[in-house]
Amino acid sequence: MKTLRERCAAIEWLILDVDGVLTDGGIVYAHPELEIKRFHVRDGSGLKRWHRAGKRAALLTGRSSPLVDRRAAELDIDRVIQGAADKLPAYRRLLEETGAAEETVCYIGDDVPDVPPLRASGLAVSVADGCAEARAVAHYITRAIGGRGAAREVIDLILRCQGR
Repeated sequence: MKTLRERCAAIEWLILDVDGVLTDGGIVYAHPELEIKRFHVRDGSGLKRWHRAGKRAALLTGRSSPLVDRRAAELDIDRVIQGAADKLPAYRRLLEETGAAEETVCYIGDDVPDVPPLRASGLAVSVADGCAEARAVAHYITRAIGGRGAAREVIDLILRCQGR
């Protein structure tokens, strides 16, 4: 059984769910065509730091929203998969397309649809307020809740374990 430090040492890819991980999970409809999501600035600065370290990132979400594409563009995340009700096939397709090995992937999720990719990843992470099923399969559970710096916490952990 690998230690957390050993798992972190192998990570090159970060694949993140969006609602409940990069946001607090709330969805506000301000108008019939206007959806509002709140992203945390520290997660964004962490992702920029992740890229500067030569690492790759992708978003994998069950919902679809133009706001996700906008946030991904701001953070130079070029791999975005939206509307993936069944996340495992989308996860596997992403790994196949990029040539990434499962042991080099950290997946961060918060809910039942995230459990299959969590189980398939080298480092499975649930946010602190993730559902019991996600927390049960996680190698690491963040102190921060989703949308409140949880992604930054994981990035800092991995890079620290890698001596960066």
